[in-house]
Amino acid sequence: MIKVIKPGMLTTIQDLGRTGYQKFGVVQSGAMDPFAHRIANLLVGNPENEAAIEITVTGPVLEFQTDALIAICGGRFHAYLNGKPIGLWRPVRVENGSELRIKQAETGCRAYLAVAGGFSVPTVLKSKSTYLRARIGGFQGRTLKAGDEIQVGMPGELSKQLQSLFEDGSLQASWSVSKTIMPDYGTFPTIRVIKGRHAELFTDESIQEFFRKPYRISRDSDRMGYRLEGPGLEFKRAQEMLSESVCFGTVQVPSGGQPIVLLADRQTTGGYSKIAQIAAVDLPLMAQLKLGDKVRFQEISLEEAQALYIDREKQIRLLKKSIFYQEKRRGTHAKH
Repeated sequence: MIKVIKPGMLTTIQDLGRTGYQKFGVVQSGAMDPFAHRIANLLVGNPENEAAIEITVTGPVLEFQTDALIAICGGRFHAYLNGKPIGLWRPVRVENGSELRIKQAETGCRAYLAVAGGFSVPTVLKSKSTYLRARIGGFQGRTLKAGDEIQVGMPGELSKQLQSLFEDGSLQASWSVSKTIMPDYGTFPTIRVIKGRHAELFTDESIQEFFRKPYRISRDSDRMGYRLEGPGLEFKRAQEMLSESVCFGTVQVPSGGQPIVLLADRQTTGGYSKIAQIAAVDLPLMAQLKLGDKVRFQEISLEEAQALYIDREKQIRLLKKSIFYQEKRRGTHAKH
C-alpha cells in the first residue's frame, strides 16, 4: 500500500486511456504523455498500459507501506527517497516505510510514477484512467488527496526478475534510458504537424503565419486542451461546420481565430475547423508544455509522420529487449 502524505498540484491515476467508447460519447482520457507513461511501466516489468500516477508541475510526498520497485519518467523533476536523490528513467528499489518526495518540475510539467504490479483501483469501461469531469476511474474518480491509501497490485514474473538488479543492496539501477530515445522536452519546442482536412478554408496568409510564428500556451488551458495565443487565423469565408470526430493532437480553430490543441481529456466530437494534426511522435512534447510556454509548428507529410512513428516504436521495442538483457545478464553474473 502507498499512503499519500502530500498530494502535489494535480496528481491522478492514468493508464493509456478508455479506448473504444468515443462512439458512445465517452471521453478517452489517459496519460497526457503516453511515451513517458509506457517507459515507466516497462522499467518495472509492467504491461505498457498499466495504470501509473500522473504528476503535474509539483509532485507528491508518498509513504510506501510495502517493498516496491518503481520508476519515474517524464519531465525533469527532482525526486528523493528518504532524503537521498534518485534518478529518473531507471528502476529504483523502495523498502517498506520509505518516503518518496517529488519536487517541482524544472523542465516539462508531467511525470509518471509506475510501481511493479500497478495500482489496484476499479476498472471502468476497461480502463483505470481518471476522468475528473465525470468523476470516474482512478482513485474514486478524483485527484489524490492527503491521507489516501492506494493498494499496489501483485508484481508479475518480469517485475520479480528485475528485483535481482538490487541483490547487491543498491538503491537504483546503474543504467537508465538513453537520451537518444527520449523526447527533447523544452519550453519552446518545434511541433511537427500534418495539415488538417480543413486547411484549405483558411487564407494563404493565415496558413503561412501558423507555420512561421510562435504561439504561447494560454492560462485558459487544461487536460482537455491547450488554448494558444498568437497570430489570429482568418477564414476565406464564413462556413457552417458539421461536428465530427477528433483525436489527441487535433488543432482546431474557433471563430475567434486562436487555435486550440485537443489533449487527453478532449471531447469526442468537435465542430471547429481542423487546421492541423500533431504527429503522434511529438504529442509528448506538446503535453509537457506549461502555461506560458511557447511552441512553433512545422509542416510534415503524412508519410513522414508515419515513418517517425514507426521509428519511435522500433526504439521502444529495442528498449524492451535491453531491459530483458539487463535482467538476464544480472542473473548470469549471480550464478557465477
